[in-house]
Amino acid sequence: MAKLSNRLNRLATSATLAMSQKSAEMKAQGIDVINLSVGEPDFNTPDDIKAAAKQAVDDNWSRYSPVPGYADLRRAIVAKLKNENHLDYTVDEILVSNGAKQCVCNAVMALVDDGEEVIIPAPYWVSYPQMALLAGGKPVIVPAGFEQNFKITPEQLEAAITPQTRMLILCSPSNPTGSVYTRDELQALAEVVLRHDDLYVLADEIYEHIIYIGHHESIAQFPGMKERTIVVNGVSKAYAMTGWRIGFMAAPQWIVKGCNKLQGQYTSGPCSVSQKAAEAAYTLSQDCVEQMRQAFERRRDLIVELASQIPGLEVNRPDGAFYLFPKCSSFYGKRYVSGDSVVTINNSNDLALYLLTEAHVATVGGDAFGDPDCFRMSYATSDENIRKALQRIAQALGKLV
Repeated sequence: MAKLSNRLNRLATSATLAMSQKSAEMKAQGIDVINLSVGEPDFNTPDDIKAAAKQAVDDNWSRYSPVPGYADLRRAIVAKLKNENHLDYTVDEILVSNGAKQCVCNAVMALVDDGEEVIIPAPYWVSYPQMALLAGGKPVIVPAGFEQNFKITPEQLEAAITPQTRMLILCSPSNPTGSVYTRDELQALAEVVLRHDDLYVLADEIYEHIIYIGHHESIAQFPGMKERTIVVNGVSKAYAMTGWRIGFMAAPQWIVKGCNKLQGQYTSGPCSVSQKAAEAAYTLSQDCVEQMRQAFERRRDLIVELASQIPGLEVNRPDGAFYLFPKCSSFYGKRYVSGDSVVTINNSNDLALYLLTEAHVATVGGDAFGDPDCFRMSYATSDENIRKALQRIAQALGKLV
């Protein structure tokens, strides 16, 4: 009998990738679909970074790379963490992987044993609970809904901790909500963490540079927290380098050594040419980062303005990333005619499917992110696409009765 492993059968398919694939299939049929489902900058990788990659090819950087990444890149990351985040790491406390996604999975696999608990605030990135399950752990979901700006409180964190709790995964700026924890909010959470031995924080900071209030704050900055924190970051979002697949973790050396052991057995080191491109990203002019951030901020303002005008949607103002996560539960129970049938919108997945088929706009239902009252739109696209998409969405939602 054909049978996949129980390990694999525990996992769900990525809803974001599934919706992106559906929209691509419709586009291939000639349908004009606007894709707001994918978490990917629409900019091209800056020219000076591409030039460094071309030079690396000419210089024959084409061999296997060291499992933890080239020393020059890790030194550049150490300098970045010192200069931008005021965090002191050594090269031996840095591990470079095939994207930040692998860094997150490495950390979960390295620290979480069977039956141990991973606290995940909801809304969450779709892969966090799945990675906990893959490791044999138990995701413990802590809801932080629209009314609290999608951020958990110290009291919620304390209440969720048990003797089996091993890790808290914290994403700020957040995917899918764009919410950003302030310094004071992070400090309050850190105080809770430090009251519990053997509890670690996985700080996913991949959207660090896409922020619209002040500057990014890391939970690793507080006394005692650097020893308890795995900082995960990478070049994908800030430098429009999603396809280059370079991420890194900064963590206590014993954790990095464990993840290096794991990575050495199932992928080895990341792409040699991509690493040289990432080194250039961290060491050359950072003007491109600010230019893209400004464009995202303008788009944030535009999509918030347009979505706020749609009756029935509740919209907050995200402080980072490039996502809007409006509350749409007022549409549940409403209906539309499809062919000879009357179809009812029962949840956010139904709504996302309706918007795809009726408005030809790809979004992602909030169920996949642990918040069934909302849905996610990515505004990592042109102003024109945002205007056209929101107009279509408004028209489609207006047809529901």
